Amino acid sequence: MSDGAAMSKSSITAKLKQQQLLDRLFRQITRFFALMVFLLLIALIVSLIIGSWPSVQVFGFDFLISAEWNPVTEKFGAWVPIAGTLITATIALAIGIPVSFGIAVFLTELSPAWLKRPLGTAIELLAGVPSIIYGMWGLFVFAPFFAASVQPWMQESFGAVPAIGFLFEGPVMGIGVLTAGIILAIMVIPFIASVMRDVFDVVPPMLKESAYALGATTWEVIRYVVLPYTKSGVVGAIMLGLGRALGETMAVTFVIGNAHQLHASLFMPGNSIASALANEFTEADGELYTAALIELGLILFFITFVVLACSKVLLVQLKKREGAAT
Repeated sequence: MSDGAAMSKSSITAKLKQQQLLDRLFRQITRFFALMVFLLLIALIVSLIIGSWPSVQVFGFDFLISAEWNPVTEKFGAWVPIAGTLITATIALAIGIPVSFGIAVFLTELSPAWLKRPLGTAIELLAGVPSIIYGMWGLFVFAPFFAASVQPWMQESFGAVPAIGFLFEGPVMGIGVLTAGIILAIMVIPFIASVMRDVFDVVPPMLKESAYALGATTWEVIRYVVLPYTKSGVVGAIMLGLGRALGETMAVTFVIGNAHQLHASLFMPGNSIASALANEFTEADGELYTAALIELGLILFFITFVVLACSKVLLVQLKKREGAAT
């Protein structure tokens, strides 16, 4: 019996050592994968800085504020693509956030059971449509309709309004900054709505039922129960949509007009950083031209980083307010 007990004890010890070895190996592998994210990020930043350095040396800070873009004379400025990127993304979020919020609330609180699954599936299918399809639809279907029906009405209704009338001036062409923003909104709505729906679904039913039992309306339940409980997920959904709006390429390229000109009117053609890279990178035949385009990519990376950092700061401030309130 003593020999059998000793053998059993030794086998258990061997298994424990093996499990400990495997556990350490698993820990090191997962740590390596986690560090790979930082390594890839650093490598991406370094490569962008190195590639754009000739442009940084030649143009300096003026690259950010200059609206000139002339490959012939090698005079480059990023202000027009930067402005186009920010304006189209702002339009997309201004349209996409309320629409996505309404879709998510309807699916989680108001939709009948027979409609919830088909509508949710349709939204997820829209999220999977390639961006070039949105671009082609925007150019050949939406833009002609927009020019024939919507833009003339907008000019008549808002063209004479002080302070905003200049946004609707110019010829009616269908393509332009406003069209690009609307197409982007259509593209980001499925992403934002899907994430909002998922985070709204994780709210414990007991919390909502308690609010309803106290006499709260559906809007009050959403405002005072659902949104405070899911604010991190809601902000994450918005940031996901904003990330796609900032970096979207093909759909914007089709409908924005691709003009390195800055206009006050939203009806006029413009450019974005992503569309400028898509249109001109294959045509860049000089070192300075290529470096200027790479610097545009670096600027887009920086804009995205700033937006994400601001969202994190917003979440931290919201949590601090919660602590102060309690």
